[in-house]
Amino acid sequence: MPDDHKIFPSVAEATAEPLTHGSANAKRKPRNKQKLMLIGLGAIIAKIALVAGAHWLLVGSHYVTTDNAYVGAATAQIDAQVSGQILEVRVEDTQSVRRGDILAVIDPADATLAEKRAEADYHRAVQRVSQYYAQEASAEAEVSARQTDLDRASLDYARRQKLAATGAVSAEELTATKAAEEAARAHLAAAQQNLEAQRALTRDATVEDHPETVSALAAWDSAKLALARTVIRAPIDGVVVQKSVQVGERIDPGKPLMIVAPLAEAYVDANFKEGQLGRVAIGQPVHLTSDLYGEKVVYHGRVAGLGGGTGSAFAIIPAQNATGNWIKVVQRVPVRVSLDAEELAEHPLRVGLSMEAKIDVRKTAI
Repeated sequence: MPDDHKIFPSVAEATAEPLTHGSANAKRKPRNKQKLMLIGLGAIIAKIALVAGAHWLLVGSHYVTTDNAYVGAATAQIDAQVSGQILEVRVEDTQSVRRGDILAVIDPADATLAEKRAEADYHRAVQRVSQYYAQEASAEAEVSARQTDLDRASLDYARRQKLAATGAVSAEELTATKAAEEAARAHLAAAQQNLEAQRALTRDATVEDHPETVSALAAWDSAKLALARTVIRAPIDGVVVQKSVQVGERIDPGKPLMIVAPLAEAYVDANFKEGQLGRVAIGQPVHLTSDLYGEKVVYHGRVAGLGGGTGSAFAIIPAQNATGNWIKVVQRVPVRVSLDAEELAEHPLRVGLSMEAKIDVRKTAI
């Protein structure tokens, strides 16, 4: 007789099979869900990649971008050109100045005296040169007088010679007449030499363009220039930076006083990687943003020029790559970007500020 548990399964056995079937279904559902999620995720990634690739092909490949860009300007260093004591300093750091504005004043007392002395020397030179021409005229008159004396002496001697043949004139008188003629000839030669010497001082020149007059005038102009340089003016429009001069300080020529940065003429040096420069050309448009104003302010510039070499090539101690151990480092070349003057006036920049530059390489130079 069969066992009861074989014919009539227990409650646990009876319920075991349905529980096992339900557990398998429960496991398949999460797997199917995970598979669908992976498929969806893959589709999303593929779509993103497709969009990114299309964007790069249609847009991104037409631009080169770098955030290694900085504002620069051709600053003007203000140096003293004459020596003296500072009487006034009319500007301070961060102050805006216009071309021709007075920055500082040096005591003009010494320069004023030197200018007056040079003026007197000039007028003295004019008088001296005028005397040269008067002396030349006097020498010419002397030559004429000596020529007359010689003509008279020669005539007397000729007459005495004719009379000597008849015995009307003594030998002594004839000898004296001949000596007078020779003396007159010598005096004429001396007068001619003196005239030549005077003409050498005035030849091919007038009083105004005589070398001595010109030299004295140049010295006077130099003195007037030194006097004018006691007033130090701004050579360009800009902002004063690094002021290092104080009232009462004694300065010598060449001493740096301050720097004027022409912010209205600022430019940007963008350092692009060497692999980005293949299609960059002068004149291409550039869009720039600064950390100062953020992306809301966009500057429009153009490529003004490409550097003649990388930064490391012109370093004080350039890299020596011809060695046994060598690691390739991607180099960068500076690209000069000119900015729109009106945009600069509306949103001024400062030298050294960080910029982000994007060059449109589709367009050719203009």
